[in-house]
Amino acid sequence: MNLFSISQLSQFSGIKPHTIRIWEQRYSAFKPNRSDGNTRYYDDTQLRRLLNIVSLLDNGHKVSSLCSMPDEDLYFMVSNLGTSEFSESTEYFVTQLIAAGLSYDTSYFELIFSDCIVKLGLKNAYIKVIYPMMERIGLMWATDNLPTAHEHFITNIVRQKFLAALDSLDAPDPLSESWLLFLPENEFHEIALLYAQLVIRLSGKKVIYLGSNLPIESVIAAIDQTKPKYLLTFLVHYDLPEQIQKSLDKLASSFYGTKIYLAGNHKLIGQIDLNVNTEYLESIESLETVLNSSRKLNTYATV
Repeated sequence: MNLFSISQLSQFSGIKPHTIRIWEQRYSAFKPNRSDGNTRYYDDTQLRRLLNIVSLLDNGHKVSSLCSMPDEDLYFMVSNLGTSEFSESTEYFVTQLIAAGLSYDTSYFELIFSDCIVKLGLKNAYIKVIYPMMERIGLMWATDNLPTAHEHFITNIVRQKFLAALDSLDAPDPLSESWLLFLPENEFHEIALLYAQLVIRLSGKKVIYLGSNLPIESVIAAIDQTKPKYLLTFLVHYDLPEQIQKSLDKLASSFYGTKIYLAGNHKLIGQIDLNVNTEYLESIESLETVLNSSRKLNTYATV
């Protein structure tokens, strides 16, 4: 059984600790255990209860009513909510995917994931649900508040979904421009890179996908052999800016394509001097704009 502090419950649920305490005191929503030092801590069942309450909050239910319900009733309502009319709030999907991941419930995770894709579409599902969920999970994992096994379980299911979507696409035109995608050394979280691959493939372009944790020398060797027109990489975890600068300068000096695109940690990227052939992509919409511009240029070139 996992034990969580109130601040950890807040990180998982998006509900402030002060609000959790109010629900606890006013409505007896939770019954925390106490450490020898009289510090509150919560178990898996209470975290799941909080996530279920948050899932139902934006669907016309009063917090006072939800907090007084037994766990069985909350779970029943949440299970039925997944097949009811769609609420504009996406918090339901975020919290239920996290809840399924914490209990290693593959079937329920896939049910919620599929419902999310059907109701939002893949793009909105990624931006409004999958990315916020992975941010919360990544924050907990990075601060040692989430067992690595949970983080791997959730990440691998999402990864499988993207791979299945990529597998279903037709092969790109062999004459189309190519993108080389990779994560540099010590970057391991591929979800954003996989989604970028899907977006690029849907635009009809070729993708050379190298995956995570690539030394710059290996990337340069692949560039020399494949001659891509564009590079795309994500910088997520915080590293020394000067170390990243050195690697990017080396990459830029070895790349003779059109553009290197960086995405990810905007604070870190903001501390780097970008080369003339390097550009920061703020969002998935920025990538789509680049792809649309490229498509228009190619259209004009063939007229």
